[in-house]
Amino acid sequence: MEKDALARSQDIAIDVDNVRKRFRSYQDKAASLKERFISPSRTRHKDVTVLDGISFQVRKGEAVGLIGKNGCGKSTTLKLLTRILHPNEGRVTVNGRVSSLIELGAGFHPDMTGRENIYTNASIFGLTRKEVARRMDAIIRFSELEGFIDSPVRTYSSGMYMRLAFAVAINVDADVLLIDEILAVGDAAFQRKCFERLKEIKGNGTTIVIVSHSMEQMYKICDRLIWIEDGAIREEGTPKFIGEAYLAAMEGRRLDRIEFEEQQKKAELEKRIQEEQERLQKEQEGHQEAERAQEALEELRRKQEALQCNESLKGICPFYRSGARRQTGFLLAYTNVTMCDQDGRETNHWETGRDYKIRLAYKAADSYEGIRFVIGVTRDDGVYCYGSYKEIPGLLAPQGMLEFSFRNGLLKGKYVLDLWIEDFSGAPFDSIYSLAAIEVETDPYIERGILTMEHEWKVC
Repeated sequence: MEKDALARSQDIAIDVDNVRKRFRSYQDKAASLKERFISPSRTRHKDVTVLDGISFQVRKGEAVGLIGKNGCGKSTTLKLLTRILHPNEGRVTVNGRVSSLIELGAGFHPDMTGRENIYTNASIFGLTRKEVARRMDAIIRFSELEGFIDSPVRTYSSGMYMRLAFAVAINVDADVLLIDEILAVGDAAFQRKCFERLKEIKGNGTTIVIVSHSMEQMYKICDRLIWIEDGAIREEGTPKFIGEAYLAAMEGRRLDRIEFEEQQKKAELEKRIQEEQERLQKEQEGHQEAERAQEALEELRRKQEALQCNESLKGICPFYRSGARRQTGFLLAYTNVTMCDQDGRETNHWETGRDYKIRLAYKAADSYEGIRFVIGVTRDDGVYCYGSYKEIPGLLAPQGMLEFSFRNGLLKGKYVLDLWIEDFSGAPFDSIYSLAAIEVETDPYIERGILTMEHEWKVC
């Protein structure tokens, strides 16, 4: 048993045990002893708890991602692992040599050349001068700064500066690599090279802890995700499961915030209407002034009706988009809109070449004939991509449903669904713009543009 416990402990690269971290927050901190003496109230502070008893372990060779909203404690956790900070309570144990990609370029001197700064910066990571000399060519080659390496770094652009710093940090043979939101270095080609280098480092058995808001990066490199919320670990597990749960929670909060803002707008409109009504009641002079006030009141009411129309969209589609807008008198209008795959599963994630259905339920307040139901798809940058309609020449049933079945020919991108109901002359009954968000994936992604075309390549 003791041997098994010893083997397990030797397999652990990082052990964070019930760690708490607090910071002092001053509202108006005194800058000198004189100010403290004259205004003792300026030394008042409160303790802010950033981490509240988190515990986790990382095995050797494992890649773990820390996710969470800004201010939840991710970066503080990394700084505790690098020993830049120390916990108020608990224990942090890191076994092996540590390299961190947290503040790139720390220690660079602007008047020194790139080559000279490589020596000084690498020493921060614990490399000797001989070790740096052996790696010099690899560092310069990775940074792609061969033509500028003997120029002062103050002549570098910000991108060149960050590329040199990244090249130094990534060429340190470390047992543990800590990364904080730095995979946006240089152009797209250099970013891909940095990411491939990280995957190579992981493959060599280096333990990696990474903080990033890019879920795609997390899915590709991490074995496990730890979701930190309000200084505590909310969930941890496989990247796809934890990542999707986190994104769903963030989307829920975003929609709650949008709904709160819309409620505030509604309350403000109601307040303005009430104020305008009171003003009209007190207005005794001038017929023209009374007419202008009445027009203003009607305009506010129209805005209130438009807001109510937009609010009616929330209940008709499970993939309701917060920016959706509606114009209708509800005499003939859509009551339910669903999108599903051929197995009947509701989804707004489409794949190129797969079959899907859109079901449109409607309700009419009277008998109508000569009605046209219209569907359209627009790319999120405003490019109209596709449209189709179904005409009902005879008398329309008081309520019913139409089903639009199709094979998706759209290519990878983000789109929105638009809907109309109109008569044959084009007079609208119900117009809904950007009702639902649609995300299309294309696998393999070998075509570009808006839609796919049946084609054949021949070598002649």
